Amino acid sequence: MCLAVPGRVLGVEERNGTRMATVDFGGVVKEVCLEYLPDLQVGEYAIVHVGFALQRLDEESARRTLELFENLGMLQEEFGDPWEQAAQAGGEELSGEVRR
Repeated sequence: MCLAVPGRVLGVEERNGTRMATVDFGGVVKEVCLEYLPDLQVGEYAIVHVGFALQRLDEESARRTLELFENLGMLQEEFGDPWEQAAQAGGEELSGEVRR
């Protein structure tokens, strides 16, 4: 399933003529295109779907939605476990303990 998830803008920059943002989705940070919301600013919230910010959202609504998604396990389904992803990227497997 591919959700539209609320996220908070941490930073904005221009890359190759495209306005991009670093966005926090309840602890998972991703890069997002701002072509549909070019005036979105740091600290604001937006609904993001497949890497594009689509609509502004107030902070309270964003927090409630993120909490609901987390409680339902939908953030895990959408983003996966960031610790597991980091371990896999480093060529490690998680088995309850960190391998050295």
